[in-house]
Amino acid sequence: MPPADNTAALAEATRRRSERARSHAEKAITAAQRSGSRTSFAAIAKTAGVSRSWLYTQHDLVTAIRQLQNRQPATERTGAQPASVASIQRRLEAALARIKQLRAENSDLARRLETAYGEIRRLRSERPLPNE
Repeated sequence: MPPADNTAALAEATRRRSERARSHAEKAITAAQRSGSRTSFAAIAKTAGVSRSWLYTQHDLVTAIRQLQNRQPATERTGAQPASVASIQRRLEAALARIKQLRAENSDLARRLETAYGEIRRLRSERPLPNE
């Protein structure tokens, strides 16, 4: 018995999936135009639920996105931006935790060094050096 010929059904499913992807991408571009916010290929692809690679194969959509990007001014940063209070707080907490860790490590090492010096002193008193 020969295998069933499913090529027509597969072709139809592919066509519907492609139409659905195109429709979602067009809606995402329209929404970006209405919002007036800065957009990117990645943002359009994510909103539409399509891959960026597929989006780049659709030349008319690429043109529409590039036109949208060109009419929207890029957000400009003027010099260094100050850190937020929350960011500074997190950095301070991390630094304080590191200081606490280093102090504990330093105390442990000092205690171990004292023990080693005590052991050296004990061993020397038990067996003096030959020139003493």
